[in-house]
Amino acid sequence: MKSSYDVLVKQIITEKTAKLAEEMKYTFEVAQGANKVEVKKAVEEIFNRKVESVKIINVRKKAKKMGRYEGFTAAVRKAIVTLEKGQKPLDVFEI
Repeated sequence: MKSSYDVLVKQIITEKTAKLAEEMKYTFEVAQGANKVEVKKAVEEIFNRKVESVKIINVRKKAKKMGRYEGFTAAVRKAIVTLEKGQKPLDVFEI
């Protein structure tokens, strides 16, 4: 069994995710093998909030060029977690 800190890798903070945070939706990068149940338990354990739903997105690697060098960006697995109504919001920039 993975610990909660192994499931959640980091929180993703961009302009789009900051707008989603106003709607009580938070975006995390999660471990490749993590499923929705593990993500829900990890968020509830770490942040002490009730989770309404979890949506998982697999972002594939993309080819990139930097001058004469070619390579790929890393493939990541994202989870968008929606908190239940009436919950105290997470402080996005403190985590």
